[in-house]
Amino acid sequence: MAVRGVRGATTVEDNDADRILAATTTLLLEMVTMNEIRAEDIGAVYFTATQDLDAAFPAKAARDLGWTQVPLLDAVQIPVPGSLPRCIRVLLLWNTERAQEEIIHVYQGAACSLRPDLTERLMEAKEGAK
Repeated sequence: MAVRGVRGATTVEDNDADRILAATTTLLLEMVTMNEIRAEDIGAVYFTATQDLDAAFPAKAARDLGWTQVPLLDAVQIPVPGSLPRCIRVLLLWNTERAQEEIIHVYQGAACSLRPDLTERLMEAKEGAK
């Protein structure tokens, strides 16, 4: 069994704890739904947030989803000039038999601009699921 990384990112309108947790929850739910990930198959999840988001730990959203046995880590992103503001990124490590090219990465909100190629693939996967 391989460990695969599932990427995700989202943005929020302002530095508000409820908005940070809601956006992170929505992102995590789409990541696990699109990839059919079970919580017991998650090895660890790394969360990063831009320096302008400090009202809540994004990892709390995973705990609130019941991921009590999953190791979680929050960190602050490198403040590169011109980078996307109010952005939360996720790297979920998943124990799976799926091939790397089968993984569906999820980008939401303004974070879609970070990886338009992966956003397009997500849209195609959603259309195929209908």
